[in-house]
Amino acid sequence: MTSASDPRSFLYRPDALDPDRAQSLAAEILKTADDGELYLQYSASEAFAFDDGRLKTADYSTEAGFGLRGVSGETTAFAHANEISEAAILRAGETMRLLDPANQPRQAPPRPTNRHLYTDSDPLTLVPFAKKVALCQQIDAAARARDPRVVQVTAGVSGSWSVVEIVRPDGYVATDIRPLVRLNVSIVVEENGRRETGFFGMGGRYLYDRLFEPANWNRAIDEALAQAVVNLGSEPAPAGEMTVVLGPGWPGVLLHEAIGHGLEGDFNRKGTSAFSGRIGERVAAPGVTVVDDGSIVDRRGSLSIDDEGTPTQETVLIEDGILAGYMQDRMNARLMGVPATGNGRRESFAHAPMPRMTNTFMRAGNDDPAEIMSRVKDGIFAKSFGGGQVDITSGKFVFSCTEAYRVKDGKIGAPIKGATLIGDGPTVLTKVAAIGNDLELDEGIGICGKAGQSIPAGVGQPTLLVDGLTVGGTAG
Repeated sequence: MTSASDPRSFLYRPDALDPDRAQSLAAEILKTADDGELYLQYSASEAFAFDDGRLKTADYSTEAGFGLRGVSGETTAFAHANEISEAAILRAGETMRLLDPANQPRQAPPRPTNRHLYTDSDPLTLVPFAKKVALCQQIDAAARARDPRVVQVTAGVSGSWSVVEIVRPDGYVATDIRPLVRLNVSIVVEENGRRETGFFGMGGRYLYDRLFEPANWNRAIDEALAQAVVNLGSEPAPAGEMTVVLGPGWPGVLLHEAIGHGLEGDFNRKGTSAFSGRIGERVAAPGVTVVDDGSIVDRRGSLSIDDEGTPTQETVLIEDGILAGYMQDRMNARLMGVPATGNGRRESFAHAPMPRMTNTFMRAGNDDPAEIMSRVKDGIFAKSFGGGQVDITSGKFVFSCTEAYRVKDGKIGAPIKGATLIGDGPTVLTKVAAIGNDLELDEGIGICGKAGQSIPAGVGQPTLLVDGLTVGGTAG
């Protein structure tokens, strides 16, 4: 009988695998590898979507499995199965025989930690099904009552709870229990035959009770509605090179994509990043400090330990414009001769870890946001972004703005529609002309993709003034 009061019971059963046998299997199977681990995981997830006045989907799923990884030099052997049993692990162990025996001392285990950055409780079981549906109904009704122009409301609630155990061949064992919840609100408004959409979401590694607080879900409605109504009055975006003010918080997604991926250890070890081999060089304007910090309490991108068992930490990537370091998992750290930074992450037991971001953001500066805006003679203010595309090797990006405004003579003017920002991350860093004192982290909705794996991540930044960024517009 499994029980949330004993989360490890979701991983171990007397008739399949016990903790002692898991340790002896890891020690035996991985005895000739440089490094590696047996990664056990149980996860439960659910998602509710309330659309157009009724419940459209209600999904619930659970899965359990293991990933077995051995590393020798630069070679990784990896096998996984969705059955946690001694027999399945022994079968997976046959893959490890393909590795060349290690020719150097085994990599030391991570340092242990008892730190917990979030609750162990399971958010899914603490709130009844009917209450989750009722919240979606409340949001739908409240949004429609706000404004007669509202023609469609989509409300979504989702959550997951995961139990992870990392068993290493040297006897190191680490367990992490990870909650994650999210609320999304999307509103379509119509006026004079024109339709526009606004969106807002929030979430983190906490329980549903925070999302169920009326102040929070009402704010989600207000923000989504405000964005939709603003866009009703939007004009075609201008095109050309111009001064751009990036708002605080979620616009840090541009920093994440255009710069963050290029600071991950694997791309730099292989020499394929625009930042490869440049530690100690100036790569950004003075005042630009970028950090990755997976140790912030309750944040979506945070982890008490990464998926290799290394405690997360604050890692300074760029300090006052100088490249200071990269984000590292264990393998790339060993091959580059530097410490691991707690950035070894994987989507699930079915994936091998790689260097990934956690919460990546630019630190605040000293400039007043209003003063920053006053400097702009003719430009745009980008308050929120949607999707984007990035080439990690060059850092070239294209990002679409979901809410943006013209700025003339220091004053925010008409909203604009169809604006895209085009450039490359390394160049943008050198064009930062002012850094606000108003750092914000995003609301907790980020999803990061890399090599086919998706993971939750956080972003953030203060208000930024960027001189000479290319804007792709729709104005003729």
